[in-house]
Amino acid sequence: MPARLRPADPADVADALTRVAAGTADRVDLRLLTKHYLAVLELRAPGRSVEVRVPPYAAVQCVEGVRHTRGTPPAVIETDAETWIALATGRLTWPDAVAEHRVTASGERTDLAPYLPIEPD
Repeated sequence: MPARLRPADPADVADALTRVAAGTADRVDLRLLTKHYLAVLELRAPGRSVEVRVPPYAAVQCVEGVRHTRGTPPAVIETDAETWIALATGRLTWPDAVAEHRVTASGERTDLAPYLPIEPD
């Protein structure tokens, strides 16, 4: 089983968010924020019934329910880093992201609306 992600240092998160807002964020910023917000999601929604993937940066399993042990989990959410960061910070709502096809979600328990935003922008 992969090691759990850890939330990033708050100062590093704030710096990266400043660059995102200014439109000057790079891959390092996107990776830091993606992993940070996925780590916080893991802590707030413990479990292993849903896999949230943000390629190429990270994936976590979260949300209580039936645990899978091998292969593709029965519930998968996938999105890009920019969308994940917008969801996590409240700049984008879950229903809007789904309606705009900015996330793909299949299986039970894939509505992350109760867990978002992770941190208001």
